[in-house]
Amino acid sequence: MEFCATKYNGYMERHCLKSLENWKNNKFRKPLVILGPRQVGKTWLIQEFGKRNYEKVVYVNCQRNPDVNQLFEGDLDPNRLLQGLQIIAKATIDPARTLLVIDEIQDVPRALTSLKYFQELRPDIHLATAGSLLGVALHKDNSFPVGKVNILNLHPLDFDEFLRGLGEEHLADLLLEKDYGLMSTFHNHLVELLNEYIFVGGMPEAVSIYREERSVAAARKVQLEIVRGYENDFAKYATPSISRQIAQVWESMPAQLARENRRFVFGHVREGARSRDFEDAISWLQGAGLVHKVTRFTKPAHPARSYEDPKIFKLFLHDVGILGALTKLDPTVLVNRSRTFVESHGALTEQYVLQQIVATRNEVPMYWTPEKPTAEVDFAIERPSGLVPIEVKASENLKSKSLRSYIDRFQPPEAARFSLSNYRVQEDLVNVPLYAIGSWLRR
Repeated sequence: MEFCATKYNGYMERHCLKSLENWKNNKFRKPLVILGPRQVGKTWLIQEFGKRNYEKVVYVNCQRNPDVNQLFEGDLDPNRLLQGLQIIAKATIDPARTLLVIDEIQDVPRALTSLKYFQELRPDIHLATAGSLLGVALHKDNSFPVGKVNILNLHPLDFDEFLRGLGEEHLADLLLEKDYGLMSTFHNHLVELLNEYIFVGGMPEAVSIYREERSVAAARKVQLEIVRGYENDFAKYATPSISRQIAQVWESMPAQLARENRRFVFGHVREGARSRDFEDAISWLQGAGLVHKVTRFTKPAHPARSYEDPKIFKLFLHDVGILGALTKLDPTVLVNRSRTFVESHGALTEQYVLQQIVATRNEVPMYWTPEKPTAEVDFAIERPSGLVPIEVKASENLKSKSLRSYIDRFQPPEAARFSLSNYRVQEDLVNVPLYAIGSWLRR
C-alpha cells in the first residue's frame, strides 16, 4: 500500500484514493490501518473514500464514546463486536455495501488487537481504522496485529497536491507530464508557488486556510496550533521516563538543521549527551510520524541498507511548514522570493526535498560522506539501475564539488542535482528544478 497525502476539507482529488479503491476491490483485503502524524488528514481521507465508494459509512470514534472501550474489554469475537458497534453507531452494517470506520483506535488498544480476528473470521467486512501514534504501537506494542492488516502511511501534501489545493491544476498537470521546455516558460511563477509551499507546508488545515484567505499569518497560526498539539502528546502518550527527552529532541530540531553539517549531534540536545540517552526518544518521534531518520551509507552497493551506518544520521521533520514554524521563519521572506531559500542556509530546501522523496517513493532516503567527511552527498535513492546520488542546491548555483567527487569515485549509473535552475542534462549529471522533483522521482 503506497504512501500518500490528503487535504483537510474541500473537494480535491488525492493520489491515494486510487490505492484505497484497490484495497476495496482486493479479494485478499485485510483490515486497513492508516498511519500518520496527528492532523495529517486521516479522518477526512477515510470518510471521503467511504462517501465515494460505499452506500453507507458507519463511523465509530473511540475517543468520543466511552461504550467503545467497554465493548472491547470483553470477548473479541468479531460477530459480538459487530453487534455492539451497530448499537453504538445506531446503524446496520451490510458487509457488501458498508465501510466500517473505527477512528482514534489508539485510545482502545484491544480494538487494535481485534483486527487480527476480523481478518481471520470476518474478512467480508470492509474495515478501516485510523489513529494518531499508531506507529509507536507498531514499533513496540505487541497489541499491533502485524501481518493481519494492510497499512497505509499518510504524509502531508506534496508539492503536486499543494498546487491542486490552490487551484493550480494545469501547472500540476504540466509537472506530471515532465514537459521541461514548457515548464521553463512558467519558471518564475513555479518558483513563487514553491516559496509559498516552503512556508505553508503540506499540513492539510494550513493549506486549506491558506487557500481560503491567502494569508501566511493565518497558515502560521494553524501550524503553531498543530505544534502545540504534538507537544501535548509528548506528555499524554509517551511514558514519563522519556517524555522529557522527546521534548528535548523536538526542541533541538531547528538548531540541528540550521548547521552547515546537518548530521544529528546528541550533544546539541543536551551537553554531554550520548546516543543511548535519546535513542528511545527518537524512535518514539519516528513512530509518531514526526521525524524521518536519514542514515549514512558507507558503500554504494545494492542493497544500500546492508552498508548503513546507523550511528551517523540526519534527522528531518515530517513537514517543511512545521519546521518553519519551529524556526520562527518570518513571513516577510515571501516578499523577496529568493531569500526564502538562501537565508535559511538550505535547511528548508533539504527538508522540502526529503519530504517529496518520502511522499513519492514510499521510503526514507540515505546519504553519503566518506570516512573523513570532506564531502557530502545530501541524499541517495535506490533505483533498478543502482544507487542515485542527489545534491540539493538552494539557489541557481550549479557548482557541485561533493557530487562531482562522488561521481568520480563511484561512477553511479545516474546522478541528480536539484536546484532553482531549469532542467538540463550535463554529461553524467541531470539538473532538475526544485519544483519538478516530484515528477522526476515518480519515473
